[in-house]
Amino acid sequence: MTSRDVLAYMRTQRLAVQSSVSADGKSQAAIVGFAVSDQFEIVFDTLQDTRKARNLRSNPAIALVIGGWTPGNERTVQFEGIADEPSGEDLERLKRTYYDVYPDGVARAKWPGLTYIRVKPTWLRFSDYNQNPPVIIEFTAAELSVSHRGLDNDSQ
Repeated sequence: MTSRDVLAYMRTQRLAVQSSVSADGKSQAAIVGFAVSDQFEIVFDTLQDTRKARNLRSNPAIALVIGGWTPGNERTVQFEGIADEPSGEDLERLKRTYYDVYPDGVARAKWPGLTYIRVKPTWLRFSDYNQNPPVIIEFTAAELSVSHRGLDNDSQ
C-alpha cells in the first residue's frame, strides 16, 4: 500500500469527522464534506462564525477521521494536520479541487460569511481491517510530500 493508494481511497470518501479544540481547551467535533488535493491537503467549507472556524483560528491543530461509514468496510484514515484559511492562488486552486467533488459549492460560495479551511497533513494512518491480519500504515508529512512532489493535477 503506497501513499498514492491511500490518496485514491480518500477520494472515494466524501465525509469526515473533524475535531478541534477551542482557545479554552474544549473539544469540538463535526462532520464535514471534504475534498483532497494531490498534495494531501484537505479542503472544506464552513461559515466564519462556526465553532470549528473559531477554534482553528486560535489553535490550528486539527484531526480528521475519514471512512468507516459503510458496514463491512472497515477502512479508515486518521489524519492530523495544521489548518488555515488560504487566499489568493492557493484558495482558487483548492476551490477547484473542492468544486470537482461538490459542484453545489459554487452556489454556496455566495453565502455571506463562507470560508474555506485547508488542512496540511502532519501525520496520516491508513487502517484496513478488511484483511487478516489488518494492514496499518503511517505516513509523515515529509513522506507524503516526497511521494507526491511534482504532481500538478488536483483533479478528483
